[in-house]
Amino acid sequence: MTELSPALKQATPVLAARGEGVYLYDEDDRRYLDFTAGIGVTSTGHCHPRVVEAAQRQVGTLIHGQYTTVMHKPLLQLTERLGDVLPSGLDRVFYVNSGSEAVEASVRLARHATGRPNIIALEGGFHGRTMGAAALTTSGVKVRAGIGPMMGGVVFTPFPEPYRWQCSTEQAVQRALAEFDQLLLTQSSPRDTAAIIVEPVLGEGGYIPAPPQFLAGLRERADAHGFLLIVDEVQTGVGRTGRFWGHDHAGIRPDVLITAKGLASGFPLSAIAASEELMSKAWPGSQGGTYGGNAVAAAAALATLDVVEQEGLVANAAEQGARLAEGLRKVAADHPVIGDVRGLGLMLGNEFTTPEGTPDAATAARAHAAAAEAGLLLLTCGPAGNVVRMIPPLIVTTEQVDAAIELWATAVRSAVAS
Repeated sequence: MTELSPALKQATPVLAARGEGVYLYDEDDRRYLDFTAGIGVTSTGHCHPRVVEAAQRQVGTLIHGQYTTVMHKPLLQLTERLGDVLPSGLDRVFYVNSGSEAVEASVRLARHATGRPNIIALEGGFHGRTMGAAALTTSGVKVRAGIGPMMGGVVFTPFPEPYRWQCSTEQAVQRALAEFDQLLLTQSSPRDTAAIIVEPVLGEGGYIPAPPQFLAGLRERADAHGFLLIVDEVQTGVGRTGRFWGHDHAGIRPDVLITAKGLASGFPLSAIAASEELMSKAWPGSQGGTYGGNAVAAAAALATLDVVEQEGLVANAAEQGARLAEGLRKVAADHPVIGDVRGLGLMLGNEFTTPEGTPDAATAARAHAAAAEAGLLLLTCGPAGNVVRMIPPLIVTTEQVDAAIELWATAVRSAVAS
């Protein structure tokens, strides 16, 4: 009998039968508040009628038109539509299927465009599980363990972590930028550095926002030394943080932007965007892929962008994210085991720590399991697995946020009492 790989570990015990909006339903029709959104993918909720209609219509006309063989209107229309939301000047787009593929495509482009070998990544960052993307990832050893040696030419610099470092945000930024400058003196000469890649909010690394002044500092150094700034918006993009792009909070402009996850409401689609000048430096044959820019996924993405705009989902993410954060902080105030609540928009993490300040993954796991039992689906993250994250669809309402906070409070009480 064929079964799934034993290496696949399910985060919740739910066997999902259907989804509707912010809810998942199991085979017994029990309803769960889904604050995982498929790891930030179902941005418009499960089976949004407009996304469903767009995909169904496209399935009936053209499912797959391989885009280096033939072209199709959904992809051309999506490319034009992305021009309304991409940062100014990033006017050329290349499509693939997953965040990992887009990350690797960005590395390839950076090395081609600059003629330099090295990529600087942030400690705690997550960029994917394929070999090149994993080489840039240090969110946890599970991504890299047992598969070395990793891709060469990668060096790491600290991400500012005020809570872990027990200092102010300003001090954390100063320390992180000083370490970055030291790296350029000791590990990767600016003349050997093609790019730095950064998430506006560490995702798997613990839901830690990058302070605006830190991203501004990276932009300044990239400009000063002639290397590229690649912003990985796979999880933070398309409104997740209460701005359309996570880097918008810092008011900077990346040289390369990577997007995926919430772009197509659950259909596999990712892209990298850069300027015409930069993208034209990619070597012939370096961009392509059998399924990249799939017609059905492109149609779903077009519908997703329309829903995000017309239903005001970016503003809703900011409003409901602020409400959710306030509620989570009230729960944390009653339970010192939650040492920190942080994030941006509808991307929030609860870090569990012992009285000594060390990671408390056991209590986090109990709270996570208790929440699922109560009807609230969540995920964990962080190197030690001690951060419980909340990442609901952008359509979430005030009533659903309040319900989630109540369920979370019950779960934490149960976890602490165990």
